[in-house]
Amino acid sequence: MLAELPALPLHEAGKYVAGAYVVVFVLVLVYVAIMAVRLSRIQRELAQLSSSQRAVPDDPRPSSPAPPPVS
Repeated sequence: MLAELPALPLHEAGKYVAGAYVVVFVLVLVYVAIMAVRLSRIQRELAQLSSSQRAVPDDPRPSSPAPPPVS
């Protein structure tokens, strides 16, 4: 039964196949561009957090000595 069905000529379908490939390629390209922008923003924020973490002293105690406890 399938052998009796006429095949679609390639010259008619070729335009649609090429168009579909172009659309998929453009969508993948846009997705990669969006991910690159997000990655650069995350790296920039991570660098800012890292530099602000280095600015904070590691010792959580206050710099001035605490008064002695009252007995």
